[in-house]
Order: sequence, then structure tokens, then C-alpha cells
Amino acid sequence: MYYPEPIARLIESFSKLPGIGQKTATRLAFYTIGMEDQDVNEFAKNLLSAKRDLRFCSICGNLTESDPCAICTDPTRDRTTILVVEESKDVLAMEKIREYRGLYHVLHGTISPMNGISPDEINVKSLITRLMDSEVKEVIIATNATSDGEATAMYLARMIKPAGIKVTRLARGLAVGSDIEYADEVTLSKAVENRLEI
Repeated sequence: MYYPEPIARLIESFSKLPGIGQKTATRLAFYTIGMEDQDVNEFAKNLLSAKRDLRFCSICGNLTESDPCAICTDPTRDRTTILVVEESKDVLAMEKIREYRGLYHVLHGTISPMNGISPDEINVKSLITRLMDSEVKEVIIATNATSDGEATAMYLARMIKPAGIKVTRLARGLAVGSDIEYADEVTLSKAVENRLEI
């Protein structure tokens, strides 16, 4: 189907987003075109601002506007516990339940031998360094319940346990193959509450 070039480019841009197929991209493009100029400008400004103003915290790896992030600098957080997650969106999911008050560490992925992703390609080295210079007594591994998440959890446990730090895994309130970001708050709360040592 023929679309004028500006619409075609907009559809192409939307279709580059994960989970957005051609039909959804087309709907989004036409919706955007129908928006008020002020709303489109604000949307564009927010996209640019997020891309320009966000960075990764030098301590935990979470997305932040300031470095170190608000969680790492919060004096009320429990500094003896670090919860390790795959992505920044998992931190947001955990924070929503208001059950966990420790610190975080974001891996930015998982070990995936099938995809050629080794421990050196995710944020593991800084976690190990961080543990050596801290008062951490427990590391809670909250990787997703997938084969890559499990492989990452086992690798981390092998790396951390020799330091005498307790290593736990979120309890199995999460379905195998599920992502933390999509779990409901009760499930996440129970998973944190019933975590198991590995």
C-alpha cells in the first residue's frame, strides 16, 4: 500500500519498537498524525529527553538522571542486601510492591550460551567488585525464570558464595518462563517474602 513518505517513515520508525508489527505501527503513525501539535511536540521532547538525560548508575547499573541513583544514595535503604535483576524495568516492578528496601544491581541481560553472551558481556564484574568493598550479607538473585535466567543465577551463586555472602533466589511464585516486569504485585511480594537460598 502506498503512503506518503513522511507517514511511511513514521510507520517504519514505530515498527522498529519491540512487539510492534506493521499494523500496530500504522495505527500508531496515524494516531500520532491526528494528535494536536502541542501533544506531538511534547511526545517528541520526552523521547529526546529520555534518551539524552538518562544514564546508568555507576554503582548499581540502574537507569537514572543523576549518578549515583536515588536508590543507591538513599540512607534508609538496607545496605546489607542487594537484589540482582536483569533489566532496569525489573527494578521498577520490584519497587512497586514496596516490600523490598535493600539495594539493587542491574545486569543488563543474562548469560546466554545459545546467543553467545558470556558473563563478561553483562554487568557481573562490577557486582563482584561491589560485593568485595561492602557490608552486603545477602544477594537475592531475581533473574527471570527462564533457562538463561537460571544459568545466570547459578553462575552468580558460584561466584558469590565463596565470599561468605548468603545467596538466595526469589521463591517460585513466578511461573517458569515469565518475566518479572509482567508479574502482579502480590506474586512479586510473595516471591520476595519466600525467597530460597541456593
